[in-house]
Amino acid sequence: MQTTSNYKILVVDDDPDIVELLNYNLVKEHYDVAEADNGKKAIEMAQKFKPDIILMDVMMPVMDGISACRQLREMSDFKHTHIIFLTARSEEFSEVAAFDAGADDFITKPIKPRALLSRLAAFARRDAQVEEEEKVIEIGGLRIDRTSFAVYKGDAKITLPKKEFELLAFLAATPNKVFSREELLNNVWGNDVYVIARTVDVHIRKVREKIGEDNIRTIKGVGYKFNTD
Repeated sequence: MQTTSNYKILVVDDDPDIVELLNYNLVKEHYDVAEADNGKKAIEMAQKFKPDIILMDVMMPVMDGISACRQLREMSDFKHTHIIFLTARSEEFSEVAAFDAGADDFITKPIKPRALLSRLAAFARRDAQVEEEEKVIEIGGLRIDRTSFAVYKGDAKITLPKKEFELLAFLAATPNKVFSREELLNNVWGNDVYVIARTVDVHIRKVREKIGEDNIRTIKGVGYKFNTD
């Protein structure tokens, strides 16, 4: 089980004051920290450092955060890395586009260190909980392996990004039970993580594209369920 003493965090921001603030507070909490000041360097550093969490600014020179996030998600080593965007209130960008790129969460600037540390601790706790849950779920023609974060449909292996995998595994663990978007947000993302209800729809759509349309059913006006009927 991971603790903050072996949790690796990559801080990516072109503002040296923000990087210094984050580095100071993270090191004080015994996180292992690396830094980059643009998206291109973030990708290079991530390949060397293998972070558990990436805190990444959106607007940066050379390569912006969303482009870097998208490229990282295409690499097998970073399918399950938590990527959290640092965003200024004045920035205009689509949260749906960011989640499509693979974001897990947003933290709004100016950054409040105590709130940030609480958010990171929540991610670490959820990682630990996943380790303790049932390792393999076999249902609806799928085998969902929590250890390797892989889904098998027949002989075909399907690799999902972390949040898509967690969403599928959560629904499959309680088949035919209908969950509202709010329940899915709280259980998969956590109630201390800022995401919008539309995020669930985006992730459901992406899971269906990869595993097929039959397993997850939409209950109009209510939410979603893993279907075995």
